[in-house]
Amino acid sequence: MRILSGIQPSGRLHIGNFFGMMEPSIRLQDEGDAYYFIADYHALTSTHDPAALRDHVRNLAIDFLACGLDPEKATFWRQSDVVEVTELAWILSCVTPMGLLERCVSYKDKVAQGISPSHGLFAYPVLQAADIVIFDANVVPVGKDQKQHLEVTRDIAQKFNDRYGDGLLVIPDPRIREETAMVPGLDGRKMSKSYENTIDIFEETEKKLRTKIMKIVTDSTPVEESKDPTESYIVQLYRLFAGGDAVAEMEASFRAGGLGYGHYKQQLFESIRDYFAPMRERREQLVLDPGYVDDVLAEGARKARLQAKVVMDRVRNAIGM
Repeated sequence: MRILSGIQPSGRLHIGNFFGMMEPSIRLQDEGDAYYFIADYHALTSTHDPAALRDHVRNLAIDFLACGLDPEKATFWRQSDVVEVTELAWILSCVTPMGLLERCVSYKDKVAQGISPSHGLFAYPVLQAADIVIFDANVVPVGKDQKQHLEVTRDIAQKFNDRYGDGLLVIPDPRIREETAMVPGLDGRKMSKSYENTIDIFEETEKKLRTKIMKIVTDSTPVEESKDPTESYIVQLYRLFAGGDAVAEMEASFRAGGLGYGHYKQQLFESIRDYFAPMRERREQLVLDPGYVDDVLAEGARKARLQAKVVMDRVRNAIGM
């Protein structure tokens, strides 16, 4: 089983990024042939500062390695180091119906958020399809918000196979971890930099982490009264970091009443701090060894290009080139 996933270098990574893509990918590197990339071509739709893009790529690589990506188990590279992907994106564009892209809600959402509309933003799903099928990926771990794009990938791959030959491109399947498919932000909406409601994986200081958590939106239920844990963003986040017994204890305490939301936010703060503590230590070591990070990405690109060329040889032969 070949597993593939990518993540955009769009700034500091937050808890939604971690549980939506990174943590599932790290677990899956023990289950199959894992291919993970930094999607810097995709980032060009929203990041226009070259220095910022380089910085984001570097920090994402360090963060992913710190969080547990093992280059001995997974191939890890920068998207732009495998130039074949842009060639395949053009070829796939020639079999992709406009209506398929027009139905993608992500484009409309991003334009509504103020991102300038461009062909790159509109055709994003075609490049994403190329990212996936060029490595014969069987499984793609994605967040719930990316499910439609993977369905588009499947449609594009099938249309290519229908035109040029059955089985030429592998049709990938999504892997969505439902319990963390949507990680709530400070305001209860999906955690996203666009909403400015994120909790970073590696906040600059413990004080900043605690300050953010204390901003989580709650209702006005008095301290002494029973509270509904099923509606609490605190409990939803705590469930990601604490064991079943600890979560059950917090839920029971909510229902019993007698404690304020600040008490539960402190528990959440301590859980997040302790969860990421060993990863933070690993990150500090990686920052001091930039050559290691460069070598990991270079070796990953070498391995990725070898596989990409296998698929491109097959595709070019099929289309008559």
